[in-house]
Amino acid sequence: MTDPDQLEEVIAAYENTLYRAALAVLGDAHEAEDAVQDAFLRYLEKAPDFPDAARERAWLLKVTVNGCKSRLRSPWRRRTAPLLDTYPAADREERALLEAVQALPPKDRAVIHLYYYEGYQTAEIAAMTGQREGTVRSRLSRARDKLRRLLKGELE
Repeated sequence: MTDPDQLEEVIAAYENTLYRAALAVLGDAHEAEDAVQDAFLRYLEKAPDFPDAARERAWLLKVTVNGCKSRLRSPWRRRTAPLLDTYPAADREERALLEAVQALPPKDRAVIHLYYYEGYQTAEIAAMTGQREGTVRSRLSRARDKLRRLLKGELE
């Protein structure tokens, strides 16, 4: 890619979407920022040509989610602890929901975020995460059950 204006347009169009997805998977704001930067660097290196904006968005989300999964497997991550105990939200219900989502395992958080916040169908999520569609549906179902129990206070 040689046109800096094109890169700026892509960043402006997708940075918030990618950041929200990375934050949902990683649960750490600083790591999410790094993952988004890595995704844009990959975009710059590969210079892919997409027929439409939806495929461009899906490709960037897939690169971001895969980068987050790599970060979660990193030995360095296992030696660190998150600094934030709570995450800012507008009201008490939203804060409880965000904390419940953050309490889910990373794979469950990713599926919940991609389905509910980004609006992808299970087949699209399966393609992005490299899982079978049935696996995505069952993970989504289990994640919903866990969220329900967390919000009712049945799980700790």
